[in-house]
Amino acid sequence: MTSPPLPLRLVRTDSTNPDFVALVRQLDADLAIRDGEDHAFFAQYNKIALINHVIVAWRGEQAVSCGAIKEYEPGTMEVKRMFTLPETRGQGVATQILGGLEAWARELGYAKCILETGIRQPEALALYHKNGYQLIPNYGQYATVESSRCFEKML
Repeated sequence: MTSPPLPLRLVRTDSTNPDFVALVRQLDADLAIRDGEDHAFFAQYNKIALINHVIVAWRGEQAVSCGAIKEYEPGTMEVKRMFTLPETRGQGVATQILGGLEAWARELGYAKCILETGIRQPEALALYHKNGYQLIPNYGQYATVESSRCFEKML
């Protein structure tokens, strides 16, 4: 009989956190495979410098998931850099990170969250649908990118 997973601990931090940086490296390696020749285009918009609102999830002594928000425009936060270690997926960790980011955005006075993900990321698409995000027209630099899917959620 396997023991239940250790409790999850969510820590608010910023983009200088070394565990966040390490998780983002794994995210970028995964996206390089999924995005293929499109990876360089997306990577230019996924820099982590100057992101002040990051959540890292810990299970015991291991950082297992992360996510971030940054202001897109007044009243709107953009969800960025969501990642969960493959061996931790399917346990609701990403939903807890996302909920924590939304709560933080509300505390800071933001009315909605937006995000972009891709058609090659079915787990992400399912996560955002499950958590009440609505498909919107692609915004900003993603407006003409056929493989992008953009979402929003009113807070």
